Amino acid sequence: MHILCIGMNHQTSSVQLREQFAFDESKLNAALARVGCGNQHPGCISEMVILSTCNRVEVYAASSQVDFSALEDLLAEIHHLPVEAFHPFTYRLADGEAVEHLSRVAAGLDSLVIGEPQILGQVAGALERAREVNTAGKLLSRLFYTAIHAGKRARTETAISQNAASIPSLAVRLAERSLRDIAASQVVVLGAGDMAELAVEAFRKRGIKRILVVNRTMERARLLAERWDGEADTFESLIDALQRADVLISSTSAPHTLIHTQLVQQAMTSRPDRPLVIIDIAVPRDVDAEVGLLPGVQLYDMDTLQAGLEQSLEQRLLEVPQVETILAEEQASFMDYLRSLDLLPLIADMRQKAEFIRQHELERTLKRLPDLSEDERLRLEAMTQAMVKKILHEPILRLRDEAGGPLAAEYASLVRNLFGLSDADGYSTSVNT
Repeated sequence: MHILCIGMNHQTSSVQLREQFAFDESKLNAALARVGCGNQHPGCISEMVILSTCNRVEVYAASSQVDFSALEDLLAEIHHLPVEAFHPFTYRLADGEAVEHLSRVAAGLDSLVIGEPQILGQVAGALERAREVNTAGKLLSRLFYTAIHAGKRARTETAISQNAASIPSLAVRLAERSLRDIAASQVVVLGAGDMAELAVEAFRKRGIKRILVVNRTMERARLLAERWDGEADTFESLIDALQRADVLISSTSAPHTLIHTQLVQQAMTSRPDRPLVIIDIAVPRDVDAEVGLLPGVQLYDMDTLQAGLEQSLEQRLLEVPQVETILAEEQASFMDYLRSLDLLPLIADMRQKAEFIRQHELERTLKRLPDLSEDERLRLEAMTQAMVKKILHEPILRLRDEAGGPLAAEYASLVRNLFGLSDADGYSTSVNT
C-alpha cells in the first residue's frame, strides 16, 4: 500500500487559484464520499484525508499504486475545472516524501509564517473529519497521528513557536512588557484598518474586553465596535480617549499626522502613573515620532515592529535544525511501521500454507489410525498445531525484526522462494502424496 499526496500551497500557486480549490463543507463531503475502488482509474484509493486551509489544499490517500490520476480527476470533478488548469501548480508526493511533507506541515515548517500554531489544529481537524465519515483507515490515521505527535514535540521541545512572528502578536507581546495587567487594559482603536482589526483580535486572545473604536464618522465606528462588543466615538473625543487608553492602536488612512506630542502630553498630565502604549501601524504614520520621548509613553511604529518581527523570525529559524531532528525520528518510526505492513501478507501466507499442510497430513494420519479415541485425536491435533507454531516462530520473528531494515524486500523475496509462495497468485496448495 502506498501513501499519496497531491496539493498546492502559498509557494506553488496564487491565492486566487487556492480559493478556487478550497473545500467548503459540501465539497469536502462530496470528495470523501468518492473514496473507493473505481474501474475508471488504475489506482485503487482506499483511504483519504483532505487538508484545506487559507494557504494550502492537500489531499492524502492510501492507494494500491503510485498513480495520481485518480486524485487529479477528483479535484477536477469536485471543483469543475480541467486538470490542465491546476496541474502545473500542484506537487505530487508518494510514500516517504508524503510522510516527510505532512510532518513539516504539522510542525509549521511549511507555513507562510514559520512555526505558526494554527496549522497543527487544522491537521488534527482534517483527520477527525475523515474519521467521522470512515475515510481515514489504519494507514492514514497512523500517518496523521505521527505528524500531529511530531508537531507537538516540535512546539514543546523547541522554541519554534515561542517568539512572536506576526505584527499583531508582536504588538501584544510588546504591550505586555509595559502593562501590569494586559487583560484589564483599555484598548482604543483609532481608525479601523485590517491590521488594526488583527491586532485587536490578538489582544482579545489575551482576555481584553474593554475596546473603544474612535473613527472619523460615528456610523463606521459603531459598526466595528459592535463586532468587538465595544464602544464607539469620533475624533472630536480623541483627548478623552487618550486619557482612558492603556493601549492605542492607530491605523487610519490619513495622509498626515493625527497625534502630536502636545496632544499626548496633555492627556498624560491627568494620568502620570499609568503608562500608555501606542502602536502605530498606519502608513504613512499617524503618530508623531516625538511622542515616544514623552515620560510614560511607549511608541511602536511599523519600522520598530518589522525589526522585532525579523528578529523573532530569525530566532525561530535557529530552531529549525532541532525541529528537523525531531521530525526525522518520527518519520523513521513511521517508515518502519510502513515497511512492516508489506511483510504482513507474507507472514499470513506462510501461516496459511503451513496450516494447509498440517491439516492435510493430519487427515492422512488419522485415516490410518481409525481406532484412536476422540481424546487422542484432539491431543494429536494440538501437538501438530504446536509443532507448526514453533517451526514458524523464529522465521516470523526474524521477518518482523527485518521489516524496518534496508534488506526487508530481499528477505521477503527469499522467504517466498523458500516456502514456494507466489507474489501474484498466493501460495501453492500442492502437496506431495
